[in-house]
Amino acid sequence: MQPEIIEYKTSGTCCQLMQVAILDNKIVDAQFHGGCNGNLKGIRSLITGMNVDEVIERLQGITCGPRPTSCPDQLAKCLIEYKQKTTVAK
Repeated sequence: MQPEIIEYKTSGTCCQLMQVAILDNKIVDAQFHGGCNGNLKGIRSLITGMNVDEVIERLQGITCGPRPTSCPDQLAKCLIEYKQKTTVAK
């Protein structure tokens, strides 16, 4: 079975695009375009193999300096959007 790859255009962050591969409600890979290279490599390493719901729970609401969002928060928003679309599709 192949993972589903979702793309998410971010808002309010240096990272402009996220591509996340999901299989059986687990993240199998993530790619980030733009943003802080080292931090995003760290996030990728930490979330690989994690359940989508756990990632949302841990990252939702994280801010970056004075910004109301962050790359982790945008990733949570990406996954929430994915869950909403997959729930509607069922």
